[in-house]
Amino acid sequence: MNPWFSLRMRRTLTPVFHQDRLKWLVLQSARRLCSRKYDANVQKNERRHRDVTTETRKKPPFFIDAQKPPRSVFAAGTAKRTAELMRRKAGGVLEDEGPDRRSKPKEVKIQPPDQPLSVEGWRKLKESVKNPTRFDHQMMAGLIKAEADLDIAKSLLSFVASETGTLSYELLLKYLSLCVLGVHDDEMFDVYDIMRGSFPSLDTGASSLFIKAFCRTPRWREAVDILQDMKKVITPSTRNYGDIITAASLNNDLSTAWTLYDEIMDKGLSPNQQTWDSLFKASGRSFPNQQERLLSILHYMRDNQIYPQHMLASTIKTWFESLPGQKWRGRWTQATQNGVCQGCGKTLEPIQLPDKEYQQLKERVMTDIIQGPDVFKKTTPEELEGFKVFVKKKPAFDVIVDGLNVANMHKDKQKRSSTLLAVVSALHRQNLTILVLGRKHMQRPSHSWDRNDMNLIRQKAHCFFTENISEDDPFLLYATMHSGNHCRFVSKDLMRDHKACFQDSLTRRLFFKWQRGHQMVVDGCAAEGRKVLFQQVLSYDTIVQTTEDSWHIPYDDKEDRSTYEVPQKWLCLSNRDHS
Repeated sequence: MNPWFSLRMRRTLTPVFHQDRLKWLVLQSARRLCSRKYDANVQKNERRHRDVTTETRKKPPFFIDAQKPPRSVFAAGTAKRTAELMRRKAGGVLEDEGPDRRSKPKEVKIQPPDQPLSVEGWRKLKESVKNPTRFDHQMMAGLIKAEADLDIAKSLLSFVASETGTLSYELLLKYLSLCVLGVHDDEMFDVYDIMRGSFPSLDTGASSLFIKAFCRTPRWREAVDILQDMKKVITPSTRNYGDIITAASLNNDLSTAWTLYDEIMDKGLSPNQQTWDSLFKASGRSFPNQQERLLSILHYMRDNQIYPQHMLASTIKTWFESLPGQKWRGRWTQATQNGVCQGCGKTLEPIQLPDKEYQQLKERVMTDIIQGPDVFKKTTPEELEGFKVFVKKKPAFDVIVDGLNVANMHKDKQKRSSTLLAVVSALHRQNLTILVLGRKHMQRPSHSWDRNDMNLIRQKAHCFFTENISEDDPFLLYATMHSGNHCRFVSKDLMRDHKACFQDSLTRRLFFKWQRGHQMVVDGCAAEGRKVLFQQVLSYDTIVQTTEDSWHIPYDDKEDRSTYEVPQKWLCLSNRDHS
């Protein structure tokens, strides 16, 4: 239904508002804006305890001249810290260090009053505005932004009703938003009755607001009826479902909660973390016989590489520790560099793909990236075939170096070849079989590409130089995958575009797992006379994992985590009955 109502519709609604609803609006007693705000997601983080044991760390292969390798580029918070460091180097001002230099949002053109106005007062205010078009909507938007007292909004509605004889759907929707924001449930119920009685149906925005508001009241079951009406038109969002599941869980109606949860899963939607949190809390509080269903949530997180936030992880910890007849103990911990849990001493699952998954990923990389429809925008068929012949004639490589990517780490163009030489030399000292991928212009002597440096690189590594206009990522991926599961590659390119080439989420997850276990990133700028440090390549997988007597759940801490980063904190759960 079109929310913009015609003049005919307005005339139809006029008697309703003039007789009953307008009277209600004008005579409604003033209420103080409730100081509390509804936000079911905000809770205090409980104090975290760590049970840290010391462990001897062995120096893993591929880490050159470093007792402790720098943090991985895939570690949570790395992107944020790198951006802040680059901003400092550029002389920028951080948000917490000085004035905000970003463009400020546009101020509301019409400043709302700080107290209710009479009809005449609103009329004078409207006349004082240069452009009174949509005055009522702009004013209501300003009241929402300011989280103003509801009585001011009521006086505005009285003015609009007296001027036009009715209230539009859009304006009522804005007023509803203010009611829901300020937790004015009685007023919200009144708006619900008005809109249900005046309009044939509700749009998605109004339905979502009513579901959210009803679910925090004793009338929460009516939200189920609103959800059923929504399903006739669209697929409700996980937030719509989640609000009702949370309400049902809080009211000990787990039958309704799990029925709606099953609908989410059947529709292929991904539940939000508040929904999981409410199910774990309800089952632990009153319904202890839900163990298999709740464990299936943890398996879903594993299969979809989902990391719970600390709030949810705390709830999971409490649920395990409260299971009757079982002796689970939860600890907040971290893993050592070689993948040993510091809480229980168990070794985490390795990052290395099993042979079956590796072959599956290799086939998809060859099909979707190397032979994909866009590959020849980056190279030519002849060049790619020539590279394949070159690779087949060579021994299996241990490491592939993205030459131009590595060389460009140094801002000084005259240091490019020496930077690349330093990295290749560090790898060569490990007796590794190396392939350096470059571009043909790197073979021409220049200030950036010293002839002697390039000759030394050829002595230490196999080299293949593509055309200058070609992109070397397909070549790098082909050589790495062709050489076998042991082969790694050196590049700062995070391969997000290539990951997006895969149509299914399973292959994307396999690619990301393979990438984290095979990508070597040089830390800082390598140059002659300086040690070459590689960032940490994790030996273990960061994913929800379990054994007969343990669960290890990586969770999101306070650090801002980009989509290509993984958490560093773990919830360790061990069953003392099996110890």
